[in-house]
Amino acid sequence: MALSLGQGSGDFAETSGRIQAFHIGIRNSVGLLAPDGFTQANPPVVTTNVSGQLTGITQVGVLGATVAFTRPDAGNGFIGGPTTGTADDTLIIPVGLFINDANGNAFENTPGVASGRAPYFSGQGCFGVSLWETLNIETGATLTYSAGDKLVASRNGLLTNLDDDGNGYESFENSADGSGTLIGVVKVAPDADNDLLVFDLRI
Repeated sequence: MALSLGQGSGDFAETSGRIQAFHIGIRNSVGLLAPDGFTQANPPVVTTNVSGQLTGITQVGVLGATVAFTRPDAGNGFIGGPTTGTADDTLIIPVGLFINDANGNAFENTPGVASGRAPYFSGQGCFGVSLWETLNIETGATLTYSAGDKLVASRNGLLTNLDDDGNGYESFENSADGSGTLIGVVKVAPDADNDLLVFDLRI
């Protein structure tokens, strides 16, 4: 019997990210969203060798299912997407995964814009996401995922199983391979029967 956890592409907005909660940890809303969290391009940092999962994404700002980082460069208590070239790069650390897109979707209310906050999942749980890196950012080689893979934040704030200084956000910023915060462990890899990357959250 085929395992089918995801929904078809017609079942969710093509212009945003999606996270599906199977078992929820903490819904965290402590911290304001950094100003660029509402305006960042997608992809926000590396524009070559872009994940195929971002195809068709036109929304700006952080997306649901992308990594939430501490952002001391924006101020005390701020979170946001990835950035580069600031004095506090080594203090930009993953804390969870955004639940919603910062700017909302067409014909929906926009609580992030109204409140200045963007809630994120943390404190473990089991989730499936529609956004993850499909390519090695540095070389362009296709990535494959397997049950048991460890997931870290990529330089573009998506989940990846490559933790080297060309791909992993923290490894790149700290110039040390394998220095990325463990975000999750893959339970079900995406395949022809499942369009989500399913993992246990470890952050």
